[in-house]
Amino acid sequence: MAEKSKNIKTFVLRIDAATMSALERWAADEFRSVNGQILYLLDQALMKNRRKKA
Repeated sequence: MAEKSKNIKTFVLRIDAATMSALERWAADEFRSVNGQILYLLDQALMKNRRKKA
């Protein structure tokens, strides 16, 4: 797991309160953190659009 963390980059995300609230609820429904939910959604979108391999 330590090897994986070396490849993670951080950045600031500005998001409106309503969107953040919806993400928090969605993440909780799927037993993920908000960060985990955002990563999941980004991965799904990238794979769907053939920008990232499964």
